[in-house]
Amino acid sequence: MVTGATGGLGLATAHGIARHGATVVIVGRSLERTRAAVEQIKAESGNPRVDFLVADLSVQSEIRRVAAEFQERYAQLHVLVNNVGGIFINGQVSADGIEMTLALNHLGTYLLTRSLYNLLKSSTPSRIVNVSSLAHLGARIDNWDLQFSGWKGYKRSKLANILFTYELARRSEGTGITVNALSPGLVRSNFGLNNRGPYPLIKPMVDWFAVSNAKGAETSIYLACSPDVEGVTGKYFTRCRPRRSSAASYDQNAAARLWDVSARMTGLAAD
Repeated sequence: MVTGATGGLGLATAHGIARHGATVVIVGRSLERTRAAVEQIKAESGNPRVDFLVADLSVQSEIRRVAAEFQERYAQLHVLVNNVGGIFINGQVSADGIEMTLALNHLGTYLLTRSLYNLLKSSTPSRIVNVSSLAHLGARIDNWDLQFSGWKGYKRSKLANILFTYELARRSEGTGITVNALSPGLVRSNFGLNNRGPYPLIKPMVDWFAVSNAKGAETSIYLACSPDVEGVTGKYFTRCRPRRSSAASYDQNAAARLWDVSARMTGLAAD
């Protein structure tokens, strides 16, 4: 399963995994765009085993529904790529009343992963791949109501992706599930164009330094498919190589607290 796969980095990731011959299920918010993405992946990869589910992954009831639908259709899940994400700097909140960047980037990943965890466990060996960002550098989580916004909130959400990765890897020891995070680098995509303000105006300059979606997706595809990382867990990758993430990302107390707060915000048990 690849989330946020109707365009950009997610579409390139799903396409690359399909080219490896896997059955791929993409998740998108728009029925029309998701169907179109499936047909594009099938045509370009030559793999007919591409399916889709539709859900807004910022909405917790939608996440629970799509996890249930997946488990009704499929008996196994070997790879979950949590790719969906965005930045919302104009004060948007989700249908659950949660700041949108937090709701989509972290809590959506947390709830979807935990909703599919038992299936991943029964399908081992299986892999969870969480797409973070270099933006996590310099971020700290010191406001535990987690209702932060803007660029600082985006940075914290990407740090949360890595803290969640490391905590889940610790909790998954001995299960046959591996959990890793990555940064795709600066990618030439539609990221941030949903916002008002100066960013859409400077986007062409940002893109001058960015890599293509296909290039940015290489690390996600590597972690999803490569035999080189079989059994590798609790790591952060860039350019298909393990790297050190920020010092704050290795704070096990912060990771455990984030897990507990996230559980409360999604109505799950902490254990």
